[in-house]
Amino acid sequence: MAIAPTSVTQQLTSPILEGSLTAFLKSLDPLMGQQINTSSYAPKIAAESALQQQARTSAGGLGSLVGPNAYQAYMSPYQQEVMDTTMSEYDRQAAIQRQGIGQQAIQSGAFGGGREGVQLAEYDTGTAAKRAMSMANLLNQGYNQAQAQAASQLQAQQGLGTYQTQLGQAGQAQQQAILDASTVAAKESTFEPFTRLGLVGQQLAQIQPGAFPSQSVGYQQPQAPVSPLSTALGVGTGIASIGNKLGLFG
Repeated sequence: MAIAPTSVTQQLTSPILEGSLTAFLKSLDPLMGQQINTSSYAPKIAAESALQQQARTSAGGLGSLVGPNAYQAYMSPYQQEVMDTTMSEYDRQAAIQRQGIGQQAIQSGAFGGGREGVQLAEYDTGTAAKRAMSMANLLNQGYNQAQAQAASQLQAQQGLGTYQTQLGQAGQAQQQAILDASTVAAKESTFEPFTRLGLVGQQLAQIQPGAFPSQSVGYQQPQAPVSPLSTALGVGTGIASIGNKLGLFG
């Protein structure tokens, strides 16, 4: 029994797209098994700037400006000389005034008497108190001036430290921006093949079906060859039919 031929139809990619798809897949296959080296775009942190380091070092020395003895470093080196000179003049003036008490006692005829002694004793007591007060005022004046200078120095160094810190932070931020930009560039460079093929793949995927005509290829399955037996039987059948028509076989 003869087998009926079979017709097969295939939809082939348009020749216009076939080259692009082939090139796309050839480029994509090597990337599928490629291991990405993430160290090339690992995040980096900018180091402290020199100004930041200087500000931190200077801040460590501010303690000497806030202690109870901070004023001593700012005491005038001439403080003692000023005090000695001032007290020497005070003593000289006090001695002159004391002599005046004696002269008055002589003039009044009370020299060497008890009243003179009482006056001199009261004078000496008052003079000593005034002398101590003057000394205290000088010391307090020098102390206040030294304290003011220490506070001014502290404020100046704090302001300088703040300014250095701000400048240092700005420099560090700039360096961080440079590192970040380098990291982004390195990452984009690493992923460039993937990005490029991704864009190409998106474009190929967006092509509408039918935008380029496809090819329909049809073919029929070849028939099986006729065997000699079938041929002989066919010939015999044909001869018998002819013989019957001619009356050769009764």
